[in-house]
Amino acid sequence: MSTSHDVDVVVVGSGPVGTAVARELADTGSGLRVLVLEAGQALGDPAGGHVKNIADVEARDAALAALATGPGPLPGGTPARPGTALVGAPDMPNAAISTNVGGMGAHWTAACPRPVDDEVPDCVDPDVLDEALTRAEALLAVTTHAFDRAPLTGAVQRVLGELFDRPHRRPVGAMPVAVTVGEDGSLHWTGPAIIAGDLWERPGVELRTGTLARRVLLDGDRVTGVEAVDLASGERYTIPARAVVVAADAFRTPQLLWASGIRPQALGRYLTEHPQVMAASLLDERYVPADAPVDADLPVTAAAAPGGGAIVPVSGVSWVPYAADRPFHGQVMQMDASPVPLDPGLTVRRGQVVGLGWFCRKELSPDNRVRFDEGDLDPHGLPAIRIDYALSDADRASVAAAVEEVASAARALGRPLGEPFVMPPGSSLHYLGTTRMGRTDDGTSVCDPTGRVWGTANLYVGGNNVIPTATACNPTLTAVAFGVLTARAVAAQLAAQPAAQPAAQPATTPVAEEAHA
Repeated sequence: MSTSHDVDVVVVGSGPVGTAVARELADTGSGLRVLVLEAGQALGDPAGGHVKNIADVEARDAALAALATGPGPLPGGTPARPGTALVGAPDMPNAAISTNVGGMGAHWTAACPRPVDDEVPDCVDPDVLDEALTRAEALLAVTTHAFDRAPLTGAVQRVLGELFDRPHRRPVGAMPVAVTVGEDGSLHWTGPAIIAGDLWERPGVELRTGTLARRVLLDGDRVTGVEAVDLASGERYTIPARAVVVAADAFRTPQLLWASGIRPQALGRYLTEHPQVMAASLLDERYVPADAPVDADLPVTAAAAPGGGAIVPVSGVSWVPYAADRPFHGQVMQMDASPVPLDPGLTVRRGQVVGLGWFCRKELSPDNRVRFDEGDLDPHGLPAIRIDYALSDADRASVAAAVEEVASAARALGRPLGEPFVMPPGSSLHYLGTTRMGRTDDGTSVCDPTGRVWGTANLYVGGNNVIPTATACNPTLTAVAFGVLTARAVAAQLAAQPAAQPAAQPATTPVAEEAHA
């Protein structure tokens, strides 16, 4: 068994940010020993790969089904869309989490726009953030060329551009997506396995699955490690570490801090997401090549779950960018199913049904929050997650404007298939703000611009939850960029504080059950 200094950094969570932090730490060449804890299991090989890359549908479905039968009770409740489980919150009924290697990054739609204008946090130097975003784009393999060969992309973007382009706005174009294209044109979606590369084979780096972090351990203002539980055996043990990075999502990161007695005033507050408006349209025949194949297999009565299923490169993924004078951004992509029954005998060509999804910018409020009650514990002794969440008058006005804009886009593209509809709160899966960063420890933020939690010497947080601004853009690229900055800060801190001589106690020390009854 290894000595107490065989772990320099514990990273809690193997999603895009946790994996990026571990990768950046390993890439420093400093020999830092990094342990990544993940409560779930790998969905396939490689660990953290995107499920859409599993070509065999039965194998993919089996991997997703295995999430519900993991070792012991996993965090989360009712299964939601594939790979996720609902938190169970009346105010945000579609709030969901994912417990597997790669987190939500094994299931996401891979959209990676950069934040602009008032989406950009003012607590980070613009040049520093720009460089970190560029590094995040490299880690995620972001491109705007994944759908260059999609035959309907040009027509879709031309129509949308005529409708929305203005001199002061970014033009309609291809959505930046985290996708690589094979020589045969096949698309390979970026999961955290792409971010990791050979990370899990490197000496000094370990991915430990089926392991839930229950507490961050402190000695005064300094973190000394974490208490973890093996979900298969129920064994609890401590893992000494010189620094800890918690990147366990916007609900479970503040939950772990709260359970550890680390409770800054803003912890769990400023919860926000992107109110989501959806619509569908049948592209006008004049936009569809006459020789386009008839899609006889298109389901005509049920919609695919948002984000579910692979996207065939026919219509591509088009983007109507956010602008300060229109507080939402839009994605238009081919749908694998029509959301409403189509007329009998209607000829539908491949890629002709497109889905329109608009994400709205939401006002920030400290009253929108995730909160915890020590008297209401989950099966692992962590405080149960509770959510307070409501739209303001300004939010409702923004959603109403998005409904009108989506409807106009659907009409311009062709025949709208039904009316636009507003998804229930939580549907975007973009949860932000619950451990938000700030310039100063003034009660409105949880961490500094490097992710270091206020009042602690070596505890950091990462994920969408550190983003402090009201945004419309998809958050993953920004969160990974902040993770890059966090990794650099951790590496610099540890370099300035060389490890003490190894002690005699083991790195994994069992914890007596009675001490936590």
